Amino acid sequence: MATQYEIEHNVQFAEGRRAGRRVDMASFFALLNQLAEPSGTDSPQNNPHAVPTPVDSAALFRMLQDQLLTLHNTSPTADNRSFLEELISSLDADIQDPPKTIQGVTQEFVDSLDRVNRKTLHEDDDCAICKVPYLEDEYCLVVELPCQGRHQYDLECVGPWLRSKGTCPMCRQEMNKKKEIPVVEDDDEEDGDMMYA
Repeated sequence: MATQYEIEHNVQFAEGRRAGRRVDMASFFALLNQLAEPSGTDSPQNNPHAVPTPVDSAALFRMLQDQLLTLHNTSPTADNRSFLEELISSLDADIQDPPKTIQGVTQEFVDSLDRVNRKTLHEDDDCAICKVPYLEDEYCLVVELPCQGRHQYDLECVGPWLRSKGTCPMCRQEMNKKKEIPVVEDDDEEDGDMMYA
């Protein structure tokens, strides 16, 4: 199964190739896709009111927590270790008392996140989650979240968090389910009224 990274860059890596400290989230996304709400008549669920079982929801958050723990165990700095500990502990409540619905954003939202141009990145810029400097990766895929801090992450690192929690990992600001499109006031209505006067 191709990763989001491989799809976005139209590349295919040999089996087992992982950039830096990034973890494989294929099992997480497989379970998330099973738990996703029905999206029409092609859905395998017949009951539109069906919700994930608490066991399945807890398993999803446990998978995310386990992957963050893997990163924590090889953390290069104390700050990164502390940040990952906060994320790991914040998932405990979702594991102990799973929500009835997964509060994360849609894949469409993740796909619409603003991409950060490689030319604007500096040598010491890195992902807060994996701590791999962006420019070490030949095909870095950095996204900027629409939070007040405009926090940037590797897409592969932040995607699972966004899909399951729906917040910025750093500031915890809730992400909109889809980007807001500004409404432009149309002055043609007033002009149109004059035509009939």
